Amino acid sequence: MSMAVVVAVLYGVGFYLLLQRSLMRVLIGIVVLGHGANLLLQLAGGPPARAPILGSAPDEQIADPLPQALALTAIVITFALTTYLLALGYRSWVLVGHDEVQDDIEDRRIAHRRAPEASMGEEAGSDDMSEDEDDPGSAAASGDPVEPSVTSGPAGSGRGVGR
Repeated sequence: MSMAVVVAVLYGVGFYLLLQRSLMRVLIGIVVLGHGANLLLQLAGGPPARAPILGSAPDEQIADPLPQALALTAIVITFALTTYLLALGYRSWVLVGHDEVQDDIEDRRIAHRRAPEASMGEEAGSDDMSEDEDDPGSAAASGDPVEPSVTSGPAGSGRGVGR
């Protein structure tokens, strides 16, 4: 029972750290989750037993090798993710000076487009995004009709002359 609590705590701490914005905290969360997965796999393997070599012991005294193989695989995967996140965090530190993941401005623009005009006590024009902002492709993305343009070449070349 106590090992189940330890696994639950490791998973809880790991997922909490994964939800942070700092890449180093995400890295520590991956490592903690890896440790939790390894412990869970070892618990699933049952109590310690003899080596799984046929003929060395009776069948009921031989350990199951599958959880051990899965634990080794989990160790390799955790190591690979750790090295990748270390490289990503170092590159972020060199380029930006910190390892915090920033919001994507395009995601905010899309969320603003899909937001209702005004909701419960907010003014309609209170956001910092302006409606007359140049955004290529906004007519196609918002479903607004696109004005036909006069083409100078073959039909459908997409080169407008008289705008």
